[in-house]
Amino acid sequence: MLKTAITATAFLIAGTAIASADSIENRQDRQYNRIEVGRENGSITWLEGLRLRAEQRHVASVEAYLRDGHGHLSSSNWLAVHRLQNQASADIREAKDNNHYRPWWLPRVGR
Repeated sequence: MLKTAITATAFLIAGTAIASADSIENRQDRQYNRIEVGRENGSITWLEGLRLRAEQRHVASVEAYLRDGHGHLSSSNWLAVHRLQNQASADIREAKDNNHYRPWWLPRVGR
C-alpha cells in the first residue's frame, strides 16, 4: 500500500512539472502569436514589435536559466517566470491599445 502511494505521488509530481513546463511554453507561443497578429493588423508598430519580441526572448532565457539540470522549475522559479509572463502580456496589451497605428497605406516592415 505504501509503495503504491509513493508511486502515485511521484507520478503526480512528475505530471505537474511536465504540465507547468508545457503551460509556460504554450503561453510563450500564444504571446508571440498576439504580437504577430498585432503587427499584421497594424495595432503594434515596428518598434513596439521589436521591444515586445526582445521581452519574449528575455522571458525564455530567464526560464532556461532557472531550470535545474533535469529541466524542471521549482515552484518559486515557476512563479518568477509566471510574473515575467504576466508583465509581458500586459506590455502586449498596452502596445495594442495605445493608439499607435501604422497608416494603412504604408507597407508592413520587418518581421
